[in-house]
Amino acid sequence: MGRIYMGTRTSCECLVEVADEGKRREREPLAPRHDIISHSPAGFEWGYEGGGPAQLALAILADAFGPVVAEMGHQRFRRDVVANLPREEWTLTTDDLREWLSSLIEAKSELEAVLLEQEEQKRISERTQRRPSK
Repeated sequence: MGRIYMGTRTSCECLVEVADEGKRREREPLAPRHDIISHSPAGFEWGYEGGGPAQLALAILADAFGPVVAEMGHQRFRRDVVANLPREEWTLTTDDLREWLSSLIEAKSELEAVLLEQEEQKRISERTQRRPSK
């Protein structure tokens, strides 16, 4: 079963809660996970790139995938997702997070293929240039 992440901006704070799918009424505050990295002791934020959004990205990824993925991916997640969340209210699901992670893996694979092809072209070019002319 997946999780649902819900953010709401009040006049005083940015509240982020999490619940298991199908149990939206049983919400609990999302743990900020300062034990992994402390970007913002003041709390969560979203809609721009800064310390509060970085802390939110870290906390969401840690809750969904664990601390290793959170530490490695939170800056990118902040840039790709958290910085673009609507100002007042938003919802993300575990499926949204998996889709984001899958897109990164696909992009990495495509980039690796391009880099390998470039390396091969470079080797071919270097071998061609080293051949003595007749």
